[in-house]
Amino acid sequence: MMIAGASLVATLALAAAPAFCFPWDIDMYRGPAVQPYEVAPRVTPVDTLPVNGEPPISLEMATVKLHNPLQPTPENLEAGKQLFLTNCAPCHGAGGEGNGPVTKILIKPSKNVIAGASKNLPDGYIYGAITDGILTMPSYADSLPPHQRWQVVLYVRSIQQAASAAPAH
Repeated sequence: MMIAGASLVATLALAAAPAFCFPWDIDMYRGPAVQPYEVAPRVTPVDTLPVNGEPPISLEMATVKLHNPLQPTPENLEAGKQLFLTNCAPCHGAGGEGNGPVTKILIKPSKNVIAGASKNLPDGYIYGAITDGILTMPSYADSLPPHQRWQVVLYVRSIQQAASAAPAH
């Protein structure tokens, strides 16, 4: 009976004790409230998301109104070449002849950008085609910012000039 009474007293003592046994278990109640977006989210790396969007413009208006603001410096041409090889060469080929490795699986063959009609069109046309896409070509506005699209235009113009200066076979 003594043991039963002792265990009853111990049980009542434990039941009357506070619910928290450790000093850190109430920190959620004492801590400062954190509000969503109280601290700005991390800054997105440059050229990751388009934040300085361009107003929409039709291909016809781009052909007439847009002019390349960049000069064909070696740096711009090299950057344009790398962008062309990465984004355009799979369809148009490394030389722009329309013989890229994926052209075999396309519904319509890729355009030859060095000997086709585009060599006689203004820079704004090529820029507009890159920006909005044309026929089966997709838009690259979301993956290439305007500066890089103009660099691709410079490179396309340089390979067109090189092709027209080369002797015919």
